[in-house]
Amino acid sequence: MSSYIDSINQAATASTGKTTPKSSDDAVMGKQDFLSLLVAQLQNQDPLNPDDPTEFTAQLAQFSSLEQLFTLNESMNSLVESNANSDRLSTLSTIGKEVAYNGGEFNFSGEPVEIGYQLDSPASQVTLNLQLNGVTVKSFTGTELTAGNHYLTWDGLNKDGVAAPSGKYKIVLSAKAPDGESTGIAPLIKSEVTGVDLGGTGGGTLITKAGEIAYSSVIGVYDPGSNADTTATSDKAEETEEDETKTSGDLADSAADAAKSAADATKSVAEASKNVNEILE
Repeated sequence: MSSYIDSINQAATASTGKTTPKSSDDAVMGKQDFLSLLVAQLQNQDPLNPDDPTEFTAQLAQFSSLEQLFTLNESMNSLVESNANSDRLSTLSTIGKEVAYNGGEFNFSGEPVEIGYQLDSPASQVTLNLQLNGVTVKSFTGTELTAGNHYLTWDGLNKDGVAAPSGKYKIVLSAKAPDGESTGIAPLIKSEVTGVDLGGTGGGTLITKAGEIAYSSVIGVYDPGSNADTTATSDKAEETEEDETKTSGDLADSAADAAKSAADATKSVAEASKNVNEILE
């Protein structure tokens, strides 16, 4: 193969009458360079000893395979960009709605805040503390102890019944299983979306009353005021968990479809690369 490329280079040199030094950008031959050198070889071949048509046919097949690789690469880039744009645009539908997400900190400005916790397994005791600058302002004892997502509303009053100061609060959780051992628990926040930043990756950033969050961290989307009291009865808590599971499932299905499309395109690129390698061998 190297001898063939050398013959092409010699033909191109004979055609132009001079040799052009290669820059670092010229180290990789593009498809236009490949075609130009192939044409130069045809123009400068010995009419009494023409090139072997078998080798020429193989080179055309190689060129065709390379062209397919370029096309697949462009299609792959378009697919990735399309999926990214779709994710960003889908965030616009959350404006004016409430979103639930995994988060341990939130901005408090005096209005009631809906917070919660996610239990990996049933618990016998759950404690939720709200801290500001490391100091506990309010404590709650969870009444919902089943596995899943549970919420409660903080009215903005501290443990003395006085309005708590504004600031960035942290949710500190602890949970015990029926056997007395610790069990997995994670903080949740539910807040209304007031805006969307379409920049960045991961579907953009949601601007909520509780702070900015990545769209990828959302586990549920609700109409304002819906499922407001998920700790009132166990039936309503289960209904909320079903809604969140359905929403999370929809998001997972969309991500799975995008991943499948990307995998199919990657498989096509790999097959085309294999064909090129077989030709070169």
